[in-house]
Amino acid sequence: MAGAAGGGGGGCVTLRGSQFQDLLDAKHNVLFDCDGVIWNGETAVTGAPEVVSLLKQRGKRVFFVTNNCTRPRESYVQKFSRLGFTDVAEEEIFSSAYCSAAYLRDVARVQGKVYVIGCSGVVRELQDAGVHVVEDVGGDEPGTNISNCPLDPDVKAVLVGYDENFTFMKLAKACCYLRNSECLFLATDPDPWHPLRGGRITPGSGSLTAALETASSRKATVIGKPGRFMFECIASQFDLDPARSLMVGDRLETDILFGSNCGLSTMLTLTGVSTMEEAQKYKDSESPEHKGCVPDYVVESIADFLEALEE
Repeated sequence: MAGAAGGGGGGCVTLRGSQFQDLLDAKHNVLFDCDGVIWNGETAVTGAPEVVSLLKQRGKRVFFVTNNCTRPRESYVQKFSRLGFTDVAEEEIFSSAYCSAAYLRDVARVQGKVYVIGCSGVVRELQDAGVHVVEDVGGDEPGTNISNCPLDPDVKAVLVGYDENFTFMKLAKACCYLRNSECLFLATDPDPWHPLRGGRITPGSGSLTAALETASSRKATVIGKPGRFMFECIASQFDLDPARSLMVGDRLETDILFGSNCGLSTMLTLTGVSTMEEAQKYKDSESPEHKGCVPDYVVESIADFLEALEE
């Protein structure tokens, strides 16, 4: 099959029969997004546990790369087990929270504290990495506002992630810290929103980051997909060859663009956010920046792996 070891000859190729087998033969590493690919909420995508096990039995290395920063890796292991995945290890999971902690510890080598707009999953990963998180005290006391609240002089970085308890005070404090040009400004991921049951959505980390970018007149360094750092984080630990790696995701603007940015082959699965029609629009677009959002391959579900893996 032309393009089995690299791109898909123009993109949006629907794999069938031996084509799928040829692609798997050419790849040694498979990277999966989680939400919308491996599971939806608390329900595993049909066939997903079997696909992961069979890939490993075939000698493939499997990794899970998610922009979801709401839980630490330990909690992800528990969720995989709860949903019927029997052989997923913590070191195979790379979340935007874990990678943000790794960036602050190993790349930025931040000397001081980090002010976090985010949930407990982000805080836990920072603490596990030995990164000091500022204690947010005094913000909710009666009569306290941004003009008289305490600010920690040791804050050297601001990190924004998904935060269901986002407040004006948190935004205002972060703005104050970022007035120091030497204070780092990071975001776990750029996701604008996330789908919920019943057709509703919840704002994502990207929307909170946009608010702070507007208020501070600064741009955040984004750690998660579609940036390259998450792949570099995996590659530094497992020596991944991009040419022998496949990224499987459900969101064109993050998962597929991430794979393209990192030199991986890309596969869109239609069990999550993006549709075939949206992929085709990117493919037909004459805009150069849209080309990175075109998947090499498209499948209905990762259950489509099963026929090739069971042969």
